Amino acid sequence: MGKQKKIWSKPAIIMQQAGGVNKFNGYRDEFCQSHIDGIPVLPLLDQYHSPLFILSEKKIRENIRHLTRVFRALWPEMIHAWPYKTNYLSAVCHIAHQEGSWAEVVSDFEYAKAKQSGVPGSRIILNGPYKSQKLLKEAIKDNAFINIDHFDELLMIEQIAKDMSEVVQVGIRLNFNNGYTEPWSRFGFNIENGEAMRAVLRIGGSKHLELTGLHSHIGTFILDTRAYAEQVRIMCAFMDAAEREIDCRISVLDIGGGFASFNALRGIYLSPEQIVPQIEQYAQAITNSLRAATAHREAEGKPLPMLILETGRAVIDDAECLITRVVGNKRLPDGRRGCILDSGVNLLFTAFWYNHMVKPLRPLDGISEDTVLYGSLCMNLDVIHSSIFLPPLNVGEPLMITNTGAYNNTQWMQFIQYRPNIIMIMEQGNVEVIREAERLETLQSLEHVPLALRELEIQKKPGTIDE
Repeated sequence: MGKQKKIWSKPAIIMQQAGGVNKFNGYRDEFCQSHIDGIPVLPLLDQYHSPLFILSEKKIRENIRHLTRVFRALWPEMIHAWPYKTNYLSAVCHIAHQEGSWAEVVSDFEYAKAKQSGVPGSRIILNGPYKSQKLLKEAIKDNAFINIDHFDELLMIEQIAKDMSEVVQVGIRLNFNNGYTEPWSRFGFNIENGEAMRAVLRIGGSKHLELTGLHSHIGTFILDTRAYAEQVRIMCAFMDAAEREIDCRISVLDIGGGFASFNALRGIYLSPEQIVPQIEQYAQAITNSLRAATAHREAEGKPLPMLILETGRAVIDDAECLITRVVGNKRLPDGRRGCILDSGVNLLFTAFWYNHMVKPLRPLDGISEDTVLYGSLCMNLDVIHSSIFLPPLNVGEPLMITNTGAYNNTQWMQFIQYRPNIIMIMEQGNVEVIREAERLETLQSLEHVPLALRELEIQKKPGTIDE
């Protein structure tokens, strides 16, 4: 490879700083990363083109094993359910299920995908505020576990169970104020206003429903482990009250997900390494609270509940990255540098939430300065990073955007640009394409043009350039 030419830019007056205010935002050569799992990235970029998502099978498996090992050491009766909405690439879901994770789904589509992946209904948890009648019938027939979200859904499930002459074991989703996170009151039955207990009583009076589980999900990217400790305490207190009221036996406590990954939330000064709890810290807070809140059950001859975690982000985020190239540079009115990338927020939806770590693949020369990384879309809000210190970047320079595994491959948009290849580096060292790049045929395969519109005749107007 020949020597790369240095980038030329028009001379400009730039404020130089001996050190930025935020010590976590600077560039250092050690930030560079040229390999993933021992595989060089640049040849992959040449073969599969830019932009390119890369996943690590090894990292996904390590993360799931670590999560389950830590929690089961403290609470043996624990199940991890893979939340499909976090990343429902089939290869990712198959890895999770091979590692023993159940499926947590919230729609007809996700339920069908879980079954297609080979997950039996008895290992599927069905959540969400909208479950179609067709889906509920199928889930009941498959013996999936349904967490009820509202009274109308409760009545629908009861009617379906009656029509099928079944007694269906169900859970109810709870919402409440734990004092540490904003209550998600739009989901489930509220404890404080009595609606949750009314749901318990309604189920207790039914000949076709049996309450065996409680579910809640208190938020997302939760940095304070005390929120989980309080969540568990409140749920256990409600479990005891419900069992007294209707003489049921609740065997499942599903506390949802929300564990943070090592991404940098916008507006947070400290680095993720400083503020994001380790899995061990989450586990300690949850199981200590659970042990204290259920200590009386063994003395009373009651079984301890099964703990279910629906942790997604903390498992997948650091197992995927996006490789992108610089396609242009400009000087902004405020004196900062702007760099245009060949990927945009259509691919990196989480750029709206996080200041993603951006790494060159090689050490770069030149003075670092405050840089805005713009995406490839014709939209003013397409900003990948609003402020990051980087040296000058040549056109074609590859960059690695890390921690992109959660919610990007599910919330991405088919907008303006094709969505790219996604590849996985396998444990054996080989590389597999797990989702092909889109083509025009891919996008138009579901469209139908009426016969009257198929012939395109260009109408020329006098005085125009067509004349």
